[in-house]
Amino acid sequence: MQHWLFKSEPDAFSIDDLSRRPNQTEHWDGVRNYQVRNMLRDQIKVGDLAFFYHSSCTPPGIVGIMKIVKAAYPDESAFNPKSKFFDPKSTPENPRWFMVDVQLVKKFPQMITLDEIKNNPLLKDMLVARRGNRLSITPVTEKEWEVLTRTK
Repeated sequence: MQHWLFKSEPDAFSIDDLSRRPNQTEHWDGVRNYQVRNMLRDQIKVGDLAFFYHSSCTPPGIVGIMKIVKAAYPDESAFNPKSKFFDPKSTPENPRWFMVDVQLVKKFPQMITLDEIKNNPLLKDMLVARRGNRLSITPVTEKEWEVLTRTK
């Protein structure tokens, strides 16, 4: 099993939105970065766990845990001309973008803020804490996972 951190802007899709979905499950669509697409398609597997991270808000931080419940499959929003994620070069026969399904495992009673992560010497190498990191999904090491889940 691997661990991940999935970022979402809470005004677009929050952990509360996920908690209200049937079976607290939803597809994670809209990824339009090739490096992240490759992780979704090739590395993220059913049973992996991921932190749900609220980004582009004040403060940003980890708000819970999700489980991957369906492996990568074509992101249908890329085929829909009315979607903000439409990509005319992506077709059902030759999909360019992928998504996975996630299920809520746990919502934290309190956010683990980005500042808390940055100020913890055990998490100094965590990708989300690095300046300039803009990826919406990043791997989380076993050590980082243990440190962060031990506090919640």
